Amino acid sequence: MHKWERIPHEAARSLARLLPRIEQAFEAAGGNAADWAAFEQRLRREWPRLFELLLGLYGTQYDFFYHLEQLLIAMAQSWRERPQWLKQRDVVREADSEWFQSERMMGGVLYVDRFCGTLNRLREFIPYFNELGLTYLHLMPLFAAPEGNNDGGYAVSSYREVNPQIGTTAELAALAHELDRAGISLVLDFVFNHTSDEHEWARRAQAGDPDYQEFYFLFPDRTMPDAYERTLREIFPTVRRGSFTWRPDMQRWVWTTFNSFQWDLNYANPAVFRAMAAEMLFLANLGVAVLRLDAVPFIWKRMGTNCENQPEAHQIIQAFNAIARIAAPALLFKSEAIVHPDDVLSYISPHECQLSYNPLLMALLWESLATREVKLLAHSLSHRFRLPAGCAWINYLRSHDDIGWTFDDNDARAVGIDPWGHRQFLNAFYTGRFPSSFARGLPFQENPDTGDARVSGTLASLAGLEQALSNGDPTAIETAIRRILLLHSIILSIGGIPLLYLGDEVGTLNDYGYVNDPAKADDSRWVHRPVRNQAAMDQRYDPSTVPGRIFGELVKLIRLRTSLPALRDGAMEVVRSDNRHVLAYVRQTGAQRVLVLTNFSEYPQSIAGNLLRMYGPGVELFDLVSDQPVSANEALVLPPYRFVWLTPVR
Repeated sequence: MHKWERIPHEAARSLARLLPRIEQAFEAAGGNAADWAAFEQRLRREWPRLFELLLGLYGTQYDFFYHLEQLLIAMAQSWRERPQWLKQRDVVREADSEWFQSERMMGGVLYVDRFCGTLNRLREFIPYFNELGLTYLHLMPLFAAPEGNNDGGYAVSSYREVNPQIGTTAELAALAHELDRAGISLVLDFVFNHTSDEHEWARRAQAGDPDYQEFYFLFPDRTMPDAYERTLREIFPTVRRGSFTWRPDMQRWVWTTFNSFQWDLNYANPAVFRAMAAEMLFLANLGVAVLRLDAVPFIWKRMGTNCENQPEAHQIIQAFNAIARIAAPALLFKSEAIVHPDDVLSYISPHECQLSYNPLLMALLWESLATREVKLLAHSLSHRFRLPAGCAWINYLRSHDDIGWTFDDNDARAVGIDPWGHRQFLNAFYTGRFPSSFARGLPFQENPDTGDARVSGTLASLAGLEQALSNGDPTAIETAIRRILLLHSIILSIGGIPLLYLGDEVGTLNDYGYVNDPAKADDSRWVHRPVRNQAAMDQRYDPSTVPGRIFGELVKLIRLRTSLPALRDGAMEVVRSDNRHVLAYVRQTGAQRVLVLTNFSEYPQSIAGNLLRMYGPGVELFDLVSDQPVSANEALVLPPYRFVWLTPVR
């Protein structure tokens, strides 16, 4: 029997042996026949790929079938305990598997403590989220974490306990249900590459429990760490050189890719996979619709490599995906991989991560603002934007994290740009070190050995609003507002789910007060994680104010997006503009067609009428943004930092 025949055969035989035991455990726990029938149907559908994935990862382990059985029992128990309203959502979303491709999708992201303090208080803002048109709300890490520096909550001490200063797990579940009734899907982080050193598993490892010491990478001396570090890159070089931390209490070196208090998990141990699968299903049963998989490239280690984007990392995520399809069918995964564009794409598929951040678009939008040219942006999007069917980009302008210049070096060279020098220019431009820069940002994690760095700053400050307000320059203020709206126009129209960092809708500026907090002073990312600017929010209806200008025009664009079926899913074609300052692309669904033109410079730019007729198509067009007709019998002049969404007149 060939291997390609043997694995399905063994999968079927294994399931036949295991299924009666799983059903018996399900019934003994009080499960009903209807729930079992639904679970069994999904299990039989997903089992062949789940078995093959786990066999490839752990089949050589002597206790492989023990872990397999325990995993299935946990999955069945999770399904039995899944709240009825979530089972109803499962049915609806299985019937409409591309619900997230809708033109009505609009994302928002915030820190609960920074935005309003507590989960219960957040419920008061649901009408505001509806006003913005949000249908997807990502709450930044809110689970128990160490006091002081905890990497913004990404050092998780418990996946089942909410930070008590924010609320309780019961309050989080209640919020998820209330958001769902308001048409908003809850998104949370699944920090599955590492735990904090205060997690129960880490504490047991520190106490000498050998089972839990095998949850992590512990070494008695520098022999293995030195061997690994020959090929590893440093992620936080200003925090700690290298990827290992000495723990005097254990007399061991611990693998800590990020901070010394974040211990990398050892996924070569099937007990780790099984434990994290249980945590994932617990979060799903709280009402989470999307899990952002944090730091996905780092979850598998292999000597002699950079320990990023290893094949097993994909197998682990695909196995989690299969588990979710069985026990929490409506749950989606969102990939967070701030790596080379080719590696970003490798995590995106219906069987792995259905959603992914689009770091390339984010980085190159800022690149185009700095250069006033779109050649690198247009070239990269033309062959790096398309995704597999059933998947979508999350398009964002900034996040809780820094901005890194993750474009492909060969793409840069193809349009005449030196990639290393260009990254140095962009870092200088956005940290105010470049003459005539409009941006006010801060460097993050500058590496003195390589010259590499990333950039921190709020959208408004990076787009020039902070500098303009500081100088009291009305023209510069208007220009900064136009830049802010231009960037939002693109993420709203280019395809995928637009994501708004809450506060950007009212032009929130950098908060330099973070330096006064010892737990945050060494992390410049806190400059763009300010508390909610209630004064600016109170001005959102006043068009004579800066917050009112930004909010009013942004909400108008969001509502316009929801009325255009051509903007659903991710089909997008970059087209010629014959102008180095103007990005042009077409969106089309069915009979509706939209041509988007965007001027990235502070000077008027002309687009020939024949291009409008070619891509419009037609002579008589209509700009949906300005609500004005446009004739293709003559050139279209785009004012500075202006954009149009053109449709043929019918």
